[in-house]
Amino acid sequence: MALLFRTHYELAKSSLKRNRTRSFLTCLGISIGVASIVLILSLMGSISSLVSSQVSKIGSNLIVVRPSSTLSTVDSIVSELTTSTQYLKSNLTLKDVTTIKKIDNVAAVSPLAVSVNSLKGETDTTVPSATVVGTNPDFIKIQNLSLKNGTFLREDAETPTAVIGSKLAGTLFGTAEPIGKAITLLGQRFIIIGVLAEVDDPINFNNIDLDNAFFVCASALNKIDNSLQIQQINIRVENTGSIDDTASTIHESLTAAKSGDTNFTVLKGDEITHPAGSLLSIVSGILSLVAGISLIVGGIGIMNIMLVSVTERTHEIGIRKAIGATSGNIRFQFLIEALILSVIGGLMGLLLGYLLSFLLCLITPFNPFISWQILAITFGVSVLVGLIFGLYPAMKAAHKNPIYSLKFWA
Repeated sequence: MALLFRTHYELAKSSLKRNRTRSFLTCLGISIGVASIVLILSLMGSISSLVSSQVSKIGSNLIVVRPSSTLSTVDSIVSELTTSTQYLKSNLTLKDVTTIKKIDNVAAVSPLAVSVNSLKGETDTTVPSATVVGTNPDFIKIQNLSLKNGTFLREDAETPTAVIGSKLAGTLFGTAEPIGKAITLLGQRFIIIGVLAEVDDPINFNNIDLDNAFFVCASALNKIDNSLQIQQINIRVENTGSIDDTASTIHESLTAAKSGDTNFTVLKGDEITHPAGSLLSIVSGILSLVAGISLIVGGIGIMNIMLVSVTERTHEIGIRKAIGATSGNIRFQFLIEALILSVIGGLMGLLLGYLLSFLLCLITPFNPFISWQILAITFGVSVLVGLIFGLYPAMKAAHKNPIYSLKFWA
């Protein structure tokens, strides 16, 4: 059996070498499809890994409360992409923050009330669509953030104060040290008392680009924006061993405070990466499906080239059958040739896909994501494509009449 396989392999290799250009273009069709899938899965894996690592970096003692959604996953994502805020109707309030603070094992609580508003600096420089975050002093402790200079928010400040992201500070003032300068938001003047150190994580479980955000106390923001809604409440617990019990207590306390209303979700661990994780899974699945079409096109290319090869080698098939080769031998010979094309194309695609993902990482904040699952799935699919699309030409070759084949000259 090993000798037979080696003989078929040598025959296939010899045939492919005789038509190098044709074989290369066939392999290229497969490699483009494989590279597309590798690039998509690698990019999505990088983004998902980034969000997960942020949750891990903050610690296993984090609980997040978000409004729940009655929509399906796909409908929720469509809703999020077509609206200016993630939740159109949130039943979370600042009273809920006070309720959670009273629960045992809770070390810090910070609300997130995110809106998009126009900011105006002292020199009339304006940012028309800035991310404004209403929160409290506990936010910086929960997120493990650091300040480039100044101090963070204080709820007992006599005048309205704010903290600004480093990139937004450069946009508004042309400097990363705007301490003491004023910014006008919805007619209210805020004095900048701190600048966040650059985070450079535009994608995170809070869905906030911290470097381009403007932070004020949620209580102060609520006074000038009547439509303000709390989209999320972040909670840090003292004892991680009791995090499950604490999460259950938070759910019970909020349900009681809201007179039985349970239109909210208490999340911990890997659950916190939702909805980002669900969004990435669906997007990567759709894009991979689209990229898979190019693999089918590559498979059609293999079938086409193999049919041409069968026609060109009809006389050879007749000679082999005349000296004792069975239909199974002929079928196996041409099937191996198709598999060699798909294997070479798959390997080329893996190299090309990861080369493109590394190049993409040079211009994005994401790190290359390599996993054996991606390698195995994409390579396995390329081999399967070669097997499926090489089967018909192999069967056609195997069923040729030896008498007719001996008389045929291509």
